[in-house]
Amino acid sequence: MNGIRKSVAAAAIAGSMLIGGVTGAVLYGATTIVASAASPSPSTATGTFVPNEDPAHEASESAAREAQEDAGQVPTVP
Repeated sequence: MNGIRKSVAAAAIAGSMLIGGVTGAVLYGATTIVASAASPSPSTATGTFVPNEDPAHEASESAAREAQEDAGQVPTVP
């Protein structure tokens, strides 16, 4: 009787491992498909820098930053 119990327990463990592995593979595949389908397409931004010309903002800017903005560059200085 003890040998039968061990065999049944071993079969139950093996079966649950098999079912768990198959379930994990199916879920992984499904999430991979959903993730690739949900990826947004890249934006088509023009890349043109638009400076903030608000008078309150301009008053706190350095001359170097204003020169970069006037040249159409993204400012790298405060």
